[in-house]
Amino acid sequence: MNFQLVDIEAYLLVVESGSISAAARRSGLAKSILSKRVARLEQNLGTELLRRSARGVTPSDRGEEFYRRARGGLHELEAAAEVVSSREQALRGELRITAPMTFGTLYLGRMLFPFLARHPALSVTLDFDDRILDITRAGYDLAIRITRDPGDTLKARRLAVSRRIVCASPGYIERHGRPQRIEDLPQHRCIGYSNLQSHRLWQFAADAADGVPRSLSVPSTVSFNNGEAMRDAAIAGLGIIVLPLFIVAEALRRGELVALLPNERPLPDPIYAAYPATRYVPTKVRLAIDHLIAACGEPPPWERDLPDFSQ
Repeated sequence: MNFQLVDIEAYLLVVESGSISAAARRSGLAKSILSKRVARLEQNLGTELLRRSARGVTPSDRGEEFYRRARGGLHELEAAAEVVSSREQALRGELRITAPMTFGTLYLGRMLFPFLARHPALSVTLDFDDRILDITRAGYDLAIRITRDPGDTLKARRLAVSRRIVCASPGYIERHGRPQRIEDLPQHRCIGYSNLQSHRLWQFAADAADGVPRSLSVPSTVSFNNGEAMRDAAIAGLGIIVLPLFIVAEALRRGELVALLPNERPLPDPIYAAYPATRYVPTKVRLAIDHLIAACGEPPPWERDLPDFSQ
């Protein structure tokens, strides 16, 4: 068999992009060139790798197996090239990162930009999306995940802890009163997060050190699929929210929102940098994560100069 690396790379790109047209836009190559390379690979393998339709392409069963093994092999090939290159060489190549929309726009960019300034030969793409993507299939090197479970198919390093807080606007409190216990929340107007099926369940730390977390079913008067929209709705007096401090910190500083239930602690979410579970972590990924860990620090930037509302 006479394999050409450009053919394998073309196939991986088409699978990750979902169509030849999208792969062409991403790579800057003509669709005809990509089609020719994929067809040549299929001919050399003697099997169909892609199922083509008007809606795009999907890998066949054999194509899926080839994709999985070829993607891992290409990662190892890139790692081998990096190992034998000079350690003093500037970081080069592409670094693709995906992150949740609000965290990305509010904090990730400003934390990452000094790293990019130190490595101008590195080509970086930042995609902000609240969906949980298969980062290997989508071609990302790094994903920022705000979750208690980053998954067992990826490696992950913790950047920080995202504490959450119950809050409402002064106007809402004036009209509807201030809840004194978490059991009071279902009687209030609450704002929900529609991206999660469990958005109606607000979770709080246990009463005792050896207890279990408490879950409270809270009906939502309005729901949004974006934390900033939830924050703005709360500022407008539409209800009570439970949100990460990194979303509401500035509103708390300005007095647009007021912390509620100071003796209750909503369960926090770790913030992870997750990456494909290959045997060798590329230097560009490792150094980017090292930089982000240092930039987050303790306390993280969004909590600095804020009182400890959970005490």
